[in-house]
Amino acid sequence: QVQLVESGGGLVQAGGSLRLSCAASGRTFSSYIMGWFRQAPGKEREFVASIRWSSGITYYTDSVKGRFTISRDNAKNTLYLQMNSLKSEDTAVYYCAAGTHEYNSWGQGTQVTVSS
Repeated sequence: QVQLVESGGGLVQAGGSLRLSCAASGRTFSSYIMGWFRQAPGKEREFVASIRWSSGITYYTDSVKGRFTISRDNAKNTLYLQMNSLKSEDTAVYYCAAGTHEYNSWGQGTQVTVSS
């Protein structure tokens, strides 16, 4: 069973940076896609970024391209999301997700609040 535990959220001023981490356990992740999603108050959960664990190929939603970077540390089985130039509209609960054909494992989420 895959377990995902996020950390690194918090309160930051607009223009600032945060790095989220997601510690993954329970599987060998070489065939997995790992992703970050977020859900703002009153809105549906949306895709932010993903990475193929084995190849390192990344995908981003347009609103974060050039500001966020997804990466992984194979040795630590940890996923990261480096968030720079944060905006108030980035305020949300951020979730780590994993899967092979679909995202079927989710973390508990970590709150990111950007003050303007």
